[in-house]
Amino acid sequence: MNPLGDAHLRTWTLRLMALLSADRPDQLAWLGARATETADVVEEVELLCRVAEGLAERGAFAPDELRELRSVGRHLGATQASSHHGLWCEALTTDPTWDDIRPLARQFLLTTLGDWQQPLPQRARPHAGDR
Repeated sequence: MNPLGDAHLRTWTLRLMALLSADRPDQLAWLGARATETADVVEEVELLCRVAEGLAERGAFAPDELRELRSVGRHLGATQASSHHGLWCEALTTDPTWDDIRPLARQFLLTTLGDWQQPLPQRARPHAGDR
């Protein structure tokens, strides 16, 4: 991978962790009417946790940052697959997993950036065919 690709993946990871670390009302407001599947969020987090291993090897994440990110991935990996069904907005209010993930994501951001209160990522605009 090239340094530009590594920087992009690092930024993507930081943005997702900012979303996971946000207070539940902020997460729900960010989601709005968007129908995001819980399984998609879990898959994205697990993917970025795996990708971060390679990023750390190339210096994009420090070992202590990677350790914090691994704790997020381990916790999600330890949850039952049955809790990954349905809409994420519903899971945020009913599944305690997301309450457990929040402080782990915050710790990652504290270790990496020195502050967990980061702006939420800009939502992607829908493609013309998705409307």
